Amino acid sequence: MNVLITGGAGFIGSHIVDLLVEKHYKVSIIDNLSHGKKENINSKAVFYEMDIRNEKILEVFEKEKPKFVIHNAAQISVPNSIVDPVNDASINIMGTINVLEAARKFNVKKIIYPASAAIFGEPSYLPIDEEHPLEMLSGYGVTKHTVEHYLKVYKSLYNIDYVSLRCSNVYGPRQDYSGEGGVIAIFCEKLLNNERPFIYGDGYQIRDFVFVKDVARAYLMAIESEAQGIFNVCTNSKVTVNELLSSINSILHKDIAPIYTDSREGDIRDSYMSYDKINRLLGWKPEKSLIEGLKETLDYYNKYSKSESIV
Repeated sequence: MNVLITGGAGFIGSHIVDLLVEKHYKVSIIDNLSHGKKENINSKAVFYEMDIRNEKILEVFEKEKPKFVIHNAAQISVPNSIVDPVNDASINIMGTINVLEAARKFNVKKIIYPASAAIFGEPSYLPIDEEHPLEMLSGYGVTKHTVEHYLKVYKSLYNIDYVSLRCSNVYGPRQDYSGEGGVIAIFCEKLLNNERPFIYGDGYQIRDFVFVKDVARAYLMAIESEAQGIFNVCTNSKVTVNELLSSINSILHKDIAPIYTDSREGDIRDSYMSYDKINRLLGWKPEKSLIEGLKETLDYYNKYSKSESIV
């Protein structure tokens, strides 16, 4: 069965590719490598270096004839969406429409899309479920939710099934620590180098961290299930940023204090989510505890850092 993944060389996308290849799917990847890395690409997948806004993706769809599309390619930075909203919308909305049109023209059965907890804004209640009101605080949140509307329209007009996975804070091996979004990746890199990490705000912000391989399983289940619609992918657990840093320090047997600085525009205060719906309808639940996930992630960064002569 053929699956095409946009953004398949990226952090989350590459783990999805690995799992699908392991399950004997025929996988093709479209990625412009703006965030993704060639070393992330599974050798058993077919790779096309291409921007999703390029009309030549039609040629890829024609050649690969995917039955399923996992659309992970995106501009993923909240601050960048505020600084440059035109670029954010160009990639996340116009690029997505290009993918949807290709899917329509070549009879794709189902699209799986990663939305984001950023669409909820400041929660009016916790844990956040799929019916929670949406109050986007950034251009990124707006574009991610806009795509959910397009998916609904394409289902109505062209009968293309869809699943939107609203993921909480995803972490794990291969996450880029050079950006501003992956707090666990940043903390791991800083502490492995015996450097003090920055914490924006007072550190008592609550987050819900879900391991990337658990997220990949959610995508697989979305492909193999007849279920459609919107689902949270999360752990329904509460961890403060201070607690997170303490846990990483503890695993490394270190005691490195953070540097506290001002909160960032567009960041929400507290967020954790319920996975009850996806558990009921797809049978998914997180398997990796935070400590287990942190240990696996630290092991990856420790090996990667040494190979890159960072540490």
